[in-house]
Amino acid sequence: MTVPELLKRVSRRTIARWVSDGRLIQVRPGVVALPSTAGHWRTRVAAALHDRKAVASDATALALWELLPHPPGPVHVTVEPGRSGRGSAGVVVHRAPGTFADHRRVDGLALTSVERSIVDAWGRPRGVPRSDVRAAAIAAVRTRRCRPQDLAAELATQPRLPGRVELSRLISLLADGCRSELEIWGCLEVLRAPGMPPFVQQRQVAVAGRTFLLDAAYDDILLAVEMDGAAWHGSRAQRERDISRDALLATVGWQTLRFGFARMTRSPEACRREILAVYTTRQRLFSSNRVR
Repeated sequence: MTVPELLKRVSRRTIARWVSDGRLIQVRPGVVALPSTAGHWRTRVAAALHDRKAVASDATALALWELLPHPPGPVHVTVEPGRSGRGSAGVVVHRAPGTFADHRRVDGLALTSVERSIVDAWGRPRGVPRSDVRAAAIAAVRTRRCRPQDLAAELATQPRLPGRVELSRLISLLADGCRSELEIWGCLEVLRAPGMPPFVQQRQVAVAGRTFLLDAAYDDILLAVEMDGAAWHGSRAQRERDISRDALLATVGWQTLRFGFARMTRSPEACRREILAVYTTRQRLFSSNRVR
């Protein structure tokens, strides 16, 4: 709460006494908080942004976007060049052009866009490991908080970003249709391996008024490959939904191969052999039907 807001209810002398007694904590000049909330990162962000053309950025913005937990340590805010770059205790202040003009808002707090938050956090991995930022980027695209082309456009504005090549490679995989680490692994280590036939990712198929997205599809022979993560596909209810989905797809000619996380990551060669065997068999079947 700001001191001007509090002065509408009590006197300045009372506020000073409460601060002296420890019933209020001054988190920034003109901003006070209860002891129970003063140390929380959201309180520190709100205080750092109060009455200032600044935005939450980097890992702090990603936490506000609910793409990762806020890491221990300081909160991050960004201001325009030429403005004060000094931060208070527990606050790191960065300077970059155009940040406030292009800001978004979450819970009333100004922050950088999802794509800028990801790129900025990637370039400053001290607070958050790049593996966590990578997971945030995948989640952001999967949940449609941003698009791969948004990430690519933001990355293009930072040609000297540390780790740029690795992030560019991730964005390309997301643009191709990968929506999880398992799909990225499957794409690189199984489906795109030498000798494997070409496929389409995130293929839409409409059946009985429902639309399904196939992880990977071989359109010419109506073969789908699904990569099932243990966390999502491990429950009985989800397995039953998968069975129902595969049965519906079969009514319009699609055969589905499913590979779990353990099998795909531990035995990629066996997965490739199975896909190739089914692919070859269905090729012969489709060819014979066309001859007739």
